[in-house]
Amino acid sequence: MPELTLLRPEHAPALLDFERENRAYFARWVPDRGDSYFAEFADRHTALLAEQAAGVCHFHVLVDQDGSVLGRVNLVDVADGTASLGYRIAERAAGRGLATSAVRRVLALAADTYGLRTLLAETTVANAGSQAVLTRTGFVPAGETTLDGMPGLQFTRELVGRAADRNGRH
Repeated sequence: MPELTLLRPEHAPALLDFERENRAYFARWVPDRGDSYFAEFADRHTALLAEQAAGVCHFHVLVDQDGSVLGRVNLVDVADGTASLGYRIAERAAGRGLATSAVRRVLALAADTYGLRTLLAETTVANAGSQAVLTRTGFVPAGETTLDGMPGLQFTRELVGRAADRNGRH
């Protein structure tokens, strides 16, 4: 099983490889990040680490035994007990249950470590695999949206856990 770990400075080369190798695959399901994302990757990685240090985001990577990145699961826009969940799994690792497993692990961290009570998620209508992951992990549909011009769906998930229970949630 790949290790789920918080994003660190030394992940930059493997994460850039992951994004480059899977760019076309991801673009089939979600809006493309654009060329500037790759050209400015080092600065972007540094900015993500600063956001994480400030507590406004929690970035996780799934690292294989060989050090390659198989996926990422992020909690962004953390505020008032709520965050937005986003995730990507490498094409070579898709269909093995890694997204579901990683999301479940991050759900536990969100409740028990980060003290979150509610998670939000969005996916394009065309991304049935992502919708299945969200449903399997307890998210419920919450409406429709548009993601960079693509029709999308919104989901929400209430959390329970040690931290949520201490905050009066049962």
